[in-house]
Amino acid sequence: MHSILPALVSLLFLGYGAYVLGSRGATRAALTFFAVCLTTFFWQFTWAILFQVRDQDLAVQLAKTGYLLILFLPTTLYHFMVEMTGRRGDLRAVQLSYLFAAALAVLLFSGDTLISGVHHPFFGFYPAAGPLHPLHLLQTCVVIGRAMQVLLQEQRRAGGTERLHLRYCLGSLLIYFLAAVDYLCNYGMPFYPPGVLFIAISLGIIAPAMARHNVLANPMLLAATIAHELRTPLATIRNQARILGKGMPELVGCYQQAQRDGRHAGTLRPAHLTYLRDLGAKIEAEVSRSNFIADMVLVSANPDGLCQRGYTVHSAEKCIDEALASYPFDDAARNKVALLKHGDFYFHGSDTLMVYVLYNLIKNALAALEGVDGGSIEIAIRAGHASNMVTISDTGHGIPEHVLPYVFDPFYTTKSTRGAGMGLAFCRRVVTSFGGTIGCRSREGAYTMMAMEFPA
Repeated sequence: MHSILPALVSLLFLGYGAYVLGSRGATRAALTFFAVCLTTFFWQFTWAILFQVRDQDLAVQLAKTGYLLILFLPTTLYHFMVEMTGRRGDLRAVQLSYLFAAALAVLLFSGDTLISGVHHPFFGFYPAAGPLHPLHLLQTCVVIGRAMQVLLQEQRRAGGTERLHLRYCLGSLLIYFLAAVDYLCNYGMPFYPPGVLFIAISLGIIAPAMARHNVLANPMLLAATIAHELRTPLATIRNQARILGKGMPELVGCYQQAQRDGRHAGTLRPAHLTYLRDLGAKIEAEVSRSNFIADMVLVSANPDGLCQRGYTVHSAEKCIDEALASYPFDDAARNKVALLKHGDFYFHGSDTLMVYVLYNLIKNALAALEGVDGGSIEIAIRAGHASNMVTISDTGHGIPEHVLPYVFDPFYTTKSTRGAGMGLAFCRRVVTSFGGTIGCRSREGAYTMMAMEFPA
């Protein structure tokens, strides 16, 4: 009788995992969620058998087998939260937690220090806590606590729908934590363990939220699809702009000649005519910028990282010169930019991607100068014995201290009317693929400096 609930719940968890994996595909987050469900399935199915056996030695073996899965369950849940929020910096902590769980697993089967036999309450055999069992309790508190912290941090910076998704997960994680009441049974409290019901409710909230409300939807994949589809109309616009650029100067010249000959009075001012003469080139420049944005989205959406097969050795100085020569400055903006050269250096990567990175950083620096009197931008290249650097500094508004840790996170932005929060994340991916690092120093109201460092 007491085995019916864990048996049914184990099948429920297997259904949760299969449902999400089938509806969302084999993404990293969906796979880790499936791992959580699969671990819980085997744990509960083992308990269903444990509650039925009558031999104490067999019960001890089953108790340790079931507890092996419990040891890894908090870490698996933490791993899922990390993958879902994209907090790649936490993966190192996830790995350490898995190693700690593995060490506890060795203790589990090498003696009675973690599980010291079984209790026998009214519902059947149940694992008895050993003297080192509190280590598992401590790990569980630390890991689940960190998962909650990650969700809270991501919720603060998220907006709109993403914040709602994270609230789903935070609420379900709080419910999941109530399952800790089952640990009292390990210490001899004789009540039927209700914790699995809390876990079933918790993951039951996340599973439909993921499948129906796009909790796991990767906005980069949607953006990449849109960017790819934009390529065709952009190519058409570019061809039309080139035709316009070839024909418009002649049309404007004929118009001006007709005015001079008195055949047409003319209502267009000279400034309008100059604008029309250059219209084709201006449209083509806008198409180039749009293609640049599409390239960034497509590269950033690649889950396997940047393709490095075409990387070769390039001059950093030449990349900077090209970026400054081709960036669409207006006259006033170009005069604010100073270039300091302290020796050239070479890096292994893509010159095109490097120019894209410089475009991003220049664009951000110019945006920081808006509304600042006398602001300036300094681009410096320094070749050194230990490392080589490119820095882009501005004397603009600066970045608030509470924002600074998140500037390289994908989709993090403080701009309410523009910006998708992907520019600096793209820069970091590119520079990292070159074997370098990129960092940011800033003081609000004073300056911001982006520093790219490459191996010497």
